[in-house]
Amino acid sequence: MSALKSTDIVADLLTLFGGGTVALDSRGYLANLDDWSEEVAEAMAQSSDITLTPDHWEVVYLVRLFFERFEHAPSMRPLIKFLKAELKEPSKATSIHLMSLFPGSPATLVAKVAGLPRPDNCL
Repeated sequence: MSALKSTDIVADLLTLFGGGTVALDSRGYLANLDDWSEEVAEAMAQSSDITLTPDHWEVVYLVRLFFERFEHAPSMRPLIKFLKAELKEPSKATSIHLMSLFPGSPATLVAKVAGLPRPDNCL
């Protein structure tokens, strides 16, 4: 993704399953967005007590596609609208479905797992 840039100074490190580490900013997002990989996503998800399933991965990759197209991470409403346009199953493009996959604040959590900056309009 060519639009990815560093987000903040390094505040913490995330240990990966293979023993490596990646730098996190003060909010727990990747400090260098180019460090993202599926292994990083798995570690980010596990740190939030989430085990990634195919449904999670579908949303993660679509959020990364959103970022690639629009150069920002989506807040909840734009995320749902984008998912409705991209997914073949309308039931997967609902806030209820996203809450079941990424509890609490789905837009911020999926952005973190997808290796993107925190959405601007999210609390």
